[in-house]
Amino acid sequence: MSKRIFRFKHISIFIIFAISVFAQNVFAETPVKIDYFWSIGEMNKASLVMLTEKGIVPKTLAPKIAVAVKKVITEGDKPGSQRPIDYLVIEALITKVGGSEISRVHSGRSRQDMQSTSERMFLRESLLRTYESLNNMRDKLLALASKHLDTIVPAYSHGVQSQPTTFGHYLLGWAESFDRDAERLRQAYVRLNMSPLGSAAGVTSSFDVDRNRLAELLGFDGLVENALDAVYFSPISTHAEYTNVLAISALTIGNISQDLHVQYHVPHPWFIVKAGPPLTGISSIMPQKRNPRALEHVRTMADTVIGDAQITFLQAHNANSYMHDFRYSLMARNAADEAQKMFDMFGLTLESLYVDKERAKKEVDNDYSTTSELADKLQQVANVPFRTGHHFASEMVDYGRARDLKPVDIPYAEAQRIYKKDTGQDLPLTEKQFKDALSADHMISASMGIGGPQVPEVRRMLANELKRLKSDSDWVKMQRVKLEDTTANRDREFIKLLKAGE
Repeated sequence: MSKRIFRFKHISIFIIFAISVFAQNVFAETPVKIDYFWSIGEMNKASLVMLTEKGIVPKTLAPKIAVAVKKVITEGDKPGSQRPIDYLVIEALITKVGGSEISRVHSGRSRQDMQSTSERMFLRESLLRTYESLNNMRDKLLALASKHLDTIVPAYSHGVQSQPTTFGHYLLGWAESFDRDAERLRQAYVRLNMSPLGSAAGVTSSFDVDRNRLAELLGFDGLVENALDAVYFSPISTHAEYTNVLAISALTIGNISQDLHVQYHVPHPWFIVKAGPPLTGISSIMPQKRNPRALEHVRTMADTVIGDAQITFLQAHNANSYMHDFRYSLMARNAADEAQKMFDMFGLTLESLYVDKERAKKEVDNDYSTTSELADKLQQVANVPFRTGHHFASEMVDYGRARDLKPVDIPYAEAQRIYKKDTGQDLPLTEKQFKDALSADHMISASMGIGGPQVPEVRRMLANELKRLKSDSDWVKMQRVKLEDTTANRDREFIKLLKAGE
């Protein structure tokens, strides 16, 4: 039974298992081990600073609490040490160091709002890393497009060759799709990076907690204001939105991967993925095979992202608002982890792509994808109604295909004869005009519309894409700097209290 079938046929079992191991899920590539132990420690720091500023924790007691909090964090950070995930277990460790009065650090909050805050801290980091992977892949896509601004390749409609384009034009079409994915992730981040802390169990408390200060100390841009929404309701849409954005991007990756994979169905593809693991593999029985493993893996990763998104929706569907089914962000983080692998693998694939320009051009020249330009040319040169020109071009295609001729091989005299038969008039194009109209180079260079494949227009679009990517890269760097500054500020305020107790 496949992993995907297991997930959907045994969803309830999977959820139970997932909840049991969610605390072990960490972001290994980040310098800090981001897990529940970490997030509780950071919330303890922020809460202590705020509670001391508000006078809820006496200034004389704050240093003692700081020392206990720091000691537990230090012990947990040691290699091989236990990193408890339940606040009550951590609180017991803290009070063991400093006594029961240390529990005042929990004033005005609950495990409920702490959990919701932890999930947003996890997803915030996850989203930024996913965004960076997306940007890295986009950079490779644009680099490849820049090399193929004038590389003529076939485009397809209904799965068959339609009109010629350039590979650069084709790639930039997908680049715009990834622009929208980046925009959706930024928009999701705006709604995600809001603080639930201080909502307690959903109705706040009688302590004069400064929720805005907690948000500031933890790097959030604002509050999930309504306390019930903060703790119970918002996780539904927050997790669903994030995974939905990732799933949309996975759809795009799946589409382009399948497009590229189709070329491997023919004996002489006009592009190949350069040989070598992990991008290609050989058959165990057929020595001629060079399997495009990377394209298969990327598509499988996209399938997994979409599947994880569906699990996120299923966990929340028809669940009581106050239950825990959907409040853990594990599946959203799993989807993000897989999306990062997907973007990274696809970027590696793009870097290894070899495009055979001559083979691609031959593919175009072997078919009749330029004949719509012939109909256009008749209208432009001799004011021939488009449908009349279209009918003539269609008859000419039938003539050529019946005789196994390429467009360039159709004699001008035969074109004249067919036009005369259809219209009763002489063909109003010179032989040069007729041949030019059937040329892919001419058809592409003659294109005039915004967003077309003509090289100046593709170059303009590429420049705009590079500007957008630069802006998106700057955005994620800015978010990183803000969080780093927040961490530094939180530690600075905490250390002030800590030093007073040492």
